[in-house]
Amino acid sequence: MATVDECRAALDKLGEQFGELDQETRTKHVVDRSLSCRITDLDVTFYGRIHQDGLQAFTDVPPADGRPADVRIRISSDDLLSMVNGELDMGRALFGGRVKIDASLGDLLRLRKLL
Repeated sequence: MATVDECRAALDKLGEQFGELDQETRTKHVVDRSLSCRITDLDVTFYGRIHQDGLQAFTDVPPADGRPADVRIRISSDDLLSMVNGELDMGRALFGGRVKIDASLGDLLRLRKLL
């Protein structure tokens, strides 16, 4: 089991990877959405935001407005690290039940193009 700090570092790395996307891809597939990433085995949730300019750094402080995130991800700590490091394919993880994403169909299709 990975630590909270390792998960935070993995989410930071995900933000860096997102920053490497070309502007055309961002324009085509990115809309402003709030995100939450629940690390199931650590009982911690990180909150962030995706937008045209990038992926806002994740924090463990919930949004002040108290609204649920538009895109909610549930994943184990080890699977998060494996996915960010390219060792676990997002599609296989979804179909295998290792990651669960609650989002609109449109958001799921857009995320598929980005991950």
